Amino acid sequence: MPKLTLEELRKLRENTKKEIAKRDVSDKSILVLVGMGTCGIAAGARETLQAFLEQIEKKGLTNVVIKPTGCMGFCYVEPTVEIIMPDMPDTLYGKVRAEVVEKIVDEHIIRKQLVSEFIFDKPAVDIVK
Repeated sequence: MPKLTLEELRKLRENTKKEIAKRDVSDKSILVLVGMGTCGIAAGARETLQAFLEQIEKKGLTNVVIKPTGCMGFCYVEPTVEIIMPDMPDTLYGKVRAEVVEKIVDEHIIRKQLVSEFIFDKPAVDIVK
């Protein structure tokens, strides 16, 4: 194995710090949970998770954390994604393929508008505060 130079080590440290910061939830107000049960993975949840990570970075959103989670119980609409954020109802999206992620990020996370055609569960209007 070749030895790393000091500059390569510094670059590796900075990249690692950035990756760790992405997972830190302490200063983030928006949580995106991607269902990564076996049914979700089989339906493409890994690609969905990666697409969210790419879109959040591309759009420079620093208040969003993306986390994998287990089965959400909606196997028939995998991949599933739950978004929890202030001033919006907790929303479960289904059939979230990688190509749908940008629309959800733009409309739900940035513009605070629900993406109706992919919603599979949300609280009734009378219980949303």
